[in-house]
Amino acid sequence: MSDRDFEYKLVVVTRQDLKLSPGKMAVQVAHAAVSCALSAKRGEPEWFESWYGEGQKKVVVKTPVLQDLFALKQTAERAGLAVALIQDAGMTEIPAGTFTCLGIGPGPANIVDKVTGHLKLV
Repeated sequence: MSDRDFEYKLVVVTRQDLKLSPGKMAVQVAHAAVSCALSAKRGEPEWFESWYGEGQKKVVVKTPVLQDLFALKQTAERAGLAVALIQDAGMTEIPAGTFTCLGIGPGPANIVDKVTGHLKLV
């Protein structure tokens, strides 16, 4: 299946400024993906089922600073997308309560792209 065959996607936006280890980053991204998927399943079940049925496309992008996560969250919410702003528990690399990433979607790719399409891949 090529990239253009996916009509739905979930995007996770990570913070470049935290300099997390690859393992820590992977766990934070997983938290965001699971939280968003469950939220979309409750709030937009048709979008969730379509996303799930076509292979659950997930994309991880980056942004330089925390403030961008808050702005993207507001934009995504206004677009009607599920969001999950992830805070770390503070058990390993960073202090408790640190915002690490933002999950957006799953939703129609054209709507998600209006929010995150300008961001670079991790």
